[in-house]
Amino acid sequence: MRLKDLAESRVRYGYRRLHILLKREGWHVNHKRLYRLYCEEGLSIRTRSPKRRRACRYRAGRAAADGMNDVWAMDFMSDKLFDGKPFRILTVVDCFTREALATAARTKFRAYQVIDELDRLACVRGKPRSIRVDNVLYSE
Repeated sequence: MRLKDLAESRVRYGYRRLHILLKREGWHVNHKRLYRLYCEEGLSIRTRSPKRRRACRYRAGRAAADGMNDVWAMDFMSDKLFDGKPFRILTVVDCFTREALATAARTKFRAYQVIDELDRLACVRGKPRSIRVDNVLYSE
């Protein structure tokens, strides 16, 4: 009973620290028996959520694609040529049909070039409801 009370008041303490506290109060309990009781009671150290990741608590799941032009996924792939010169490929995929809408290769991509490619796709296919980039969802 006292073990439960201590574990509830000091949630960041493990069984070893609780054993020390019980010894200070005059309880003479073997540490192996205390560990067995600790496990049977379902006591464990509560994991602390980092403060810097508050945004991940409120993040919604991925939006399911219900039809064509509903969700597009956009990503960059990179590789090197035979002479060691790097290049990147912009890929845009419709998540519902799994159709590759665009693959544009360049040595360097500037922001306006990505925008031009998306504008070209919007003229040909229409605008998507949302665009997924590196597991982040952007929607209008």
